[in-house]
Amino acid sequence: MPEKNKDFESSLKKLEEIVTELEAGDLPLEKSIKAFEDGIKLTRHCQKLLTEAELKIEKLVDSDDGSFDLESFDDS
Repeated sequence: MPEKNKDFESSLKKLEEIVTELEAGDLPLEKSIKAFEDGIKLTRHCQKLLTEAELKIEKLVDSDDGSFDLESFDDS
């Protein structure tokens, strides 16, 4: 289960470990279900972090007068 303050990289690593365990097919059914549930939670947590990061991204835009302006990532 993802911790509230777990960073993206550690969450993704844990998710990859869960996927590897599930793909191996060696877990009993109950543990597989629990691992799947944890994987879904981690996936949602990672997606939330990516969405938050995307909203923070800004790019420098070269203006006609030679200056640079900050522009939202979406305002292309």
